[in-house]
Amino acid sequence: MRFGLTTPIVTLTARGHGAWERDAGPDELRRIAIAADTLGFHHLTCSEHVAIPQEAVATRGARYYDPLATFGYLAAFTERIRLATHVIVLPYHHPLEVAKRYGTLDVICGGRLILGVGVGSLEPEFDLLGADFGGRGARYEDALRALRAVLGKREPEYHGSHYDVAGFVVDPCARQERVPIWLGGKTPRSLRRALTFADGWDPFYLTVDELRALLARARAWPEWRAREEQGTKLTLVFSPDDVFDVAVPEQRTEMAALLRRYAAIGSDVLTLRFRSTSCDHLLEQLEIFARLVAPEFG
Repeated sequence: MRFGLTTPIVTLTARGHGAWERDAGPDELRRIAIAADTLGFHHLTCSEHVAIPQEAVATRGARYYDPLATFGYLAAFTERIRLATHVIVLPYHHPLEVAKRYGTLDVICGGRLILGVGVGSLEPEFDLLGADFGGRGARYEDALRALRAVLGKREPEYHGSHYDVAGFVVDPCARQERVPIWLGGKTPRSLRRALTFADGWDPFYLTVDELRALLARARAWPEWRAREEQGTKLTLVFSPDDVFDVAVPEQRTEMAALLRRYAAIGSDVLTLRFRSTSCDHLLEQLEIFARLVAPEFG
């Protein structure tokens, strides 16, 4: 099992972010990214929202760094750690725009991009951007097909229900031959879509027990069986809501026990957060986790 890091500072929500992050910025981000890279963490995250309605700030938070700018900056200070959008709202964009902008990022970071995408759920933001909220599902699925067809292609071609691309050159395009695409969400439908269109499923706000029950159902689906027959396992990427201070031995033990529960349901990757009071406190915990907790999980 591999471990990524929910990047501090770049989002501020009520779930698991420390008060110190409010006044932190690029200098602290650089220190965290270098430490996570050096310690062998799998990925860093950054989410997309253009603007949050005032009435949604209490639940969703107000701060969302732009993923392209953030990862372009962090790419310059890191060498191995992957850069995962968690997630961009695909119906806000033309898939060729995503392929070009994030393909360029893949070139800049040396082929370390993971493209996490979601269907979106914030209707006022759709309205603000002139995007169709009601019809987003069908557009999202066609955009997923289009992304797989055009991402990493210098002369892309795709003909679908919502998008039609041919006769254009995209240079640069992604460095990776197949950029991993992870689908966000938390519903059975999001898992079905991931099985059909993506390389990984990256849900949020689901407990271990909820995930176990959903995965048990999914193993009987034709989409799951088809992937088993093809030998193309879906990468299961989970994000525990629980946060711990692993500098405290008792909390370190609790965290390890939780991670074992995720391992037991087949998790491939976990995106973690830590309870911290400062940047230095977080860096201390990253080192402790890498040295004392991660080795148990290979």
